[in-house]
Amino acid sequence: MDIQTLANEIPVEGEYALEGVDFISSGEQYLTFSLGLEQYAVNILAVEEIRSWEQPTHIPNAPMFVKGVINMRGVIVPIIDLRLKFGIGEAKYDKTTVVVVLTAQHLTKSRTMGFVVDAVSDVLNAQENDIKPAPAFGGSLAQHYIEGIVNVAENVVTLLDVTALQTIEKQSDNY
Repeated sequence: MDIQTLANEIPVEGEYALEGVDFISSGEQYLTFSLGLEQYAVNILAVEEIRSWEQPTHIPNAPMFVKGVINMRGVIVPIIDLRLKFGIGEAKYDKTTVVVVLTAQHLTKSRTMGFVVDAVSDVLNAQENDIKPAPAFGGSLAQHYIEGIVNVAENVVTLLDVTALQTIEKQSDNY
């Protein structure tokens, strides 16, 4: 096959060569994961990759929820344990524990961080009118981390703000 024949087979903008594909939706897509018995989700466009748990390199004097850093193809990625950050029980690391690596744009730079979660669940398609504002009820999760909530069957999934997750607050000096 010559290059001209190959070029003629490439669809142009506006044409769709994806026949029988049903994963395209008009709403937002979120990667859902569990922390304890609760379900959370982040915008799937921020997900860089999902990695199995590996012990990161420890950072001295880091907050308790910062487990350390890993080298991901030449990029140093901080690893944050969301259970510890949110105060949701004790952190445990087993075969279902994964690190969800998220990249978010901050002004002119992008920031990549990994977040330890108990297990990845599914991809959630949510229309804008399905997303409800989170009630301010003073739970263990600070309001600025929450983008909204979505009812999925009998469960409630909390949608998290990726930019807020990537903020590491200063801790008090009681190490």
